[in-house]
Amino acid sequence: MERLQKIIARAGLASRREAERWILEGRVTVNGAVVEKLGSQADPLKDKIKVDGKLILRTPRLYYLFHKPPGLITTMGDPQGRPNLGDLLEPLGRRGRFYPVGRLDFNSSGLLILTNDGELAQRLMHPRYGVKKTYRVKISACPKESELDRLRRGIRLEDGMTAPAKVRVLQVLKKNAWIEVEIGEGRNREIRRMFEALGYFVEKLMRVRLGPIGLGFLGPGEMRPLSPREIATLKKSVGM
Repeated sequence: MERLQKIIARAGLASRREAERWILEGRVTVNGAVVEKLGSQADPLKDKIKVDGKLILRTPRLYYLFHKPPGLITTMGDPQGRPNLGDLLEPLGRRGRFYPVGRLDFNSSGLLILTNDGELAQRLMHPRYGVKKTYRVKISACPKESELDRLRRGIRLEDGMTAPAKVRVLQVLKKNAWIEVEIGEGRNREIRRMFEALGYFVEKLMRVRLGPIGLGFLGPGEMRPLSPREIATLKKSVGM
């Protein structure tokens, strides 16, 4: 027996939190009976579990590593018609709903984990698990160490202080510099806003690592399935 929200999340229909909302709204039935109480359990192998009248089917868990190029929206659709993950993943999408783990904005690039494992996706994005994310950032000038120290201590943004970041200079160019930044938070446009608070403009931003998974030599727009070992390591990093 397992909790209903866990069964729904594992089926790739929603995150566990969203599944809990569905239960409270009376949208879930077990063997024909409406369930509205959190903590209710069922046997996914024996019971007929439905959401909005549709039977939950056990679907295989899928895990992919994707190198997002700039100029792509990290959603499964876009009302403005911009290029998005839904367009790119339509053949895979037929096999289950995918969650992009850790969104990147339109102009950013780099590592995305794509999965229909709702529970894993939620844990990887939840601040409680402190999954580290590493970025390579090209900024408009070379900062002083005293300025980078502000990022290492935490810097004040409009939505509060950031957590201390690991920061190091990778390369100094004539007019700008490449910086490596590791953070454990997931605020909207956090890296860009951190450097803007120091007075620098971010020219390029690429995520190269999420937890134990690195981008490696995967080219922009390329995708590959995660290996069983990588999946196990990723789950272990969030206590699964």
